[in-house]
Amino acid sequence: MVDERERVPVRTIAAIIAMVLLTGFAVVLLMRLHRALTWIVIAAFLAVIANAAVRGVERRLHLGRGPATALVFVLGTVAVAALAALFIRPLARQAGEFADQLPHYVEQARSGHGPIGELIVRFKLDKKIAENQQQLQESLTGLGKPALTVLQGIASTLVGALVVLILAIFMTLEGPTLIRRTLALVPERHRRRVATVTEDCGRAVTGYITGQLLIAVLCGVSTYIILLVLDVPFRGTVALFVALTDLIPLVGATIGAVVAVIVALLASTTDGIVVAVWFIIYQQAENHLLQPVVQSRTVKLDPLAVLVAVIVGVELAGILGALLAIPVAGMISVVVRDVWGRRRGRDAGLSADRLAGPEASAQPPP
Repeated sequence: MVDERERVPVRTIAAIIAMVLLTGFAVVLLMRLHRALTWIVIAAFLAVIANAAVRGVERRLHLGRGPATALVFVLGTVAVAALAALFIRPLARQAGEFADQLPHYVEQARSGHGPIGELIVRFKLDKKIAENQQQLQESLTGLGKPALTVLQGIASTLVGALVVLILAIFMTLEGPTLIRRTLALVPERHRRRVATVTEDCGRAVTGYITGQLLIAVLCGVSTYIILLVLDVPFRGTVALFVALTDLIPLVGATIGAVVAVIVALLASTTDGIVVAVWFIIYQQAENHLLQPVVQSRTVKLDPLAVLVAVIVGVELAGILGALLAIPVAGMISVVVRDVWGRRRGRDAGLSADRLAGPEASAQPPP
């Protein structure tokens, strides 16, 4: 005979089943809303970055929140459009030139001329290149996809950029109000502490992303200068690619360097060696001078935490996860440090009370 106390109530079973179903529904919903959630996350990070600029405009120009937000986003949009116009036309022209010269490079490689040709002949890669020559040329010129697919991709990108921009504007406008309403839900004794942690998280995200953008711009400009001095072809395209990949933590700079060295080798062996040496020197300076300054003043993470954060971010969201992994890890680090510091302070207070004895602990605090 089963004891009454050992029976599981029907309500408990029903609650467990309901929780499992709700969890499954939430997972499916998150998978279906992957694109929308990606837009929201990007918009939130843009709003955090823009918030610092908006506060600066409010303080220096004595404008309201709305006019300051409009001014910041208009100037930012104009700057991005100017950069796009500056790079897109040379990028398209140089990509077309590279596609036109691809058969010449392939013929050189197949005949064993140049450093790449020697490697191809040594590892017997000439047959693979000959088989995929047409596919490579079509992919570079954009002819490998139907026009409708290309137009759909462009339209989707434009819609996503517009949605992200609108979301970021509204988040920047309503950010202080949302923060105040959220803090109003927090007990009054913890309100100031939560506000301080929130401000530290925003400062970490803003500082890190701004620093990374400056480092990427510096890397792209310096790459363009060294390729210009060596008169390497397609230098604008390569410099833009290097700047974009440099935004990816840990491995981005290496990917950009490999592509730049390969393009320089197509010009001459000497150019390839010079570019390779320059990238080795620059990456040492970036890894040991620029990156530590950015991370120490913003996210304050050790290299192991950065590596783990990037790996987890890549697994969860690909390139976007790699870009946002370190700022998110920095926010988590701010929260953990606050909780740990408060815990240690509480433990230190309890230890002091125990050492002082019951008479001291019974006295009211000053």
